[in-house]
Amino acid sequence: MTNSNVKKIKIVIAGPFAAGKTEFIKTVSEIDPVTTERKITHSEEKEKKTATTVAMDFGKIKIDDQHELYLFGTPGQTRFNFMWEILGEGALGIIVLVDSTDPSTFHEARRIINFFQSRYPIPLVVAANKQDLPNAWSPRDVATALDISEEEEIPVVGISAKEKEHVKKTLLLLLELIKSSLEK
Repeated sequence: MTNSNVKKIKIVIAGPFAAGKTEFIKTVSEIDPVTTERKITHSEEKEKKTATTVAMDFGKIKIDDQHELYLFGTPGQTRFNFMWEILGEGALGIIVLVDSTDPSTFHEARRIINFFQSRYPIPLVVAANKQDLPNAWSPRDVATALDISEEEEIPVVGISAKEKEHVKKTLLLLLELIKSSLEK
């Protein structure tokens, strides 16, 4: 039996291709995540991974008896960006994952940040993923490369999407920002 008084908090997990969005959701979801991964057909993308999200990923976390987090992962490729608008509707917060080992994706990450900021004036956190790898840029360097100004008030945190504690801390930071924005 489900409790109809449970508040469902919708969070969007966005970012460029191969940034770690699906991994982020898989690491923390309390249900088997719903994924829409398909075999990659573009040869340049096959160099990074064999499957990609084409519609969305979905995971769920029960915070307490009154609150559940619903995590919606967006596809990373531009050709699927129509899903960003759909998934952003009704979200209370956004996490943009960036592959901190691949500076060639930083411009796309900034474009994604701009897209969500222009449509949804809600809290946003940037997670500089793959910090466990030796060539990862620091969160500070990622913030500089993304041209994130202090006025934007976007925290940039270093994580490994494979580490449950990193993912939880990122979500908790976003939840604090959401709480603060709702109190204003």
